[in-house]
Amino acid sequence: MAKSNAKKIREKSVREGKRNPEANRSPFIFADMRTRKTKTKKDYLYCKKYKNQSLNQSSDGSYFLPLLSFKVFFTI
Repeated sequence: MAKSNAKKIREKSVREGKRNPEANRSPFIFADMRTRKTKTKKDYLYCKKYKNQSLNQSSDGSYFLPLLSFKVFFTI
């Protein structure tokens, strides 16, 4: 890959005996300081709160479809 102009200027200043600006960076710049935790049961329930709700509000996931039988009589 090509070098950026900023990197070229930094390398030139180091060659001339000046201080490297990369040395001024904090050691924590590369550390990921975010804390992570696993989701609790409450978090999982909150995520699923509005998902997969059907119109009849049944919790078993089944549907009721009544079958109507029509008897057709043919006369000859």
